[in-house]
Amino acid sequence: MFTGIITDVGRVLALEDLGDLRARIATRYDISGIDIGASIASDGVCLTVVAKGTSLDCDPQGWYDVDISAETVSKTSLVAWVVGKRVNLERSLKVGDELGGHIVSGHVDGVAMIVDMVDDGASTRVTLEAPNDLGRFIAPKGSVALNGTSVTVNEVDGARFGINFIPHTKSVTTWGDTKVGDPVNLEVDTMARYVARLRDYD
Repeated sequence: MFTGIITDVGRVLALEDLGDLRARIATRYDISGIDIGASIASDGVCLTVVAKGTSLDCDPQGWYDVDISAETVSKTSLVAWVVGKRVNLERSLKVGDELGGHIVSGHVDGVAMIVDMVDDGASTRVTLEAPNDLGRFIAPKGSVALNGTSVTVNEVDGARFGINFIPHTKSVTTWGDTKVGDPVNLEVDTMARYVARLRDYD
């Protein structure tokens, strides 16, 4: 489980097809404190660490490897990963950690597209379009995770919804790099899924 609070921005160092996609990600996390088998949300996708190490040839020096199934690649924005891409990272939640965002599973529901971006003072208002079947799970003032970042929804119009990024969020995540047309990993709020499921049985 995760909180949607990004704690590092990593960088894709290498991509290799080994049946599954193997990705090497540079990180500022303390590599000695990451166990093989640990879960790290990478752009909102829960991925398992299969190797780790350090190298003087990369900045930062720490790195870890993950294997990404063809199913995950096809259903997420990871299909667009290239070497050098910056990636939002969050380590898994520990008992006693502060829950600063909302409960995030790291299981992406679909890929939304950025359809508009407008500066509003120092902040940026972003409009996204979700897959049609996910629109009913998104509500004004509700929470969603976008590329692993916990955000509050401002307004909803069908499958389109708006959010706002303050300068701090843009500076400590990859949201300062995004542009119209970018695909975004979308995870809807777990509670919204359960409420919708219960209504289906009314």
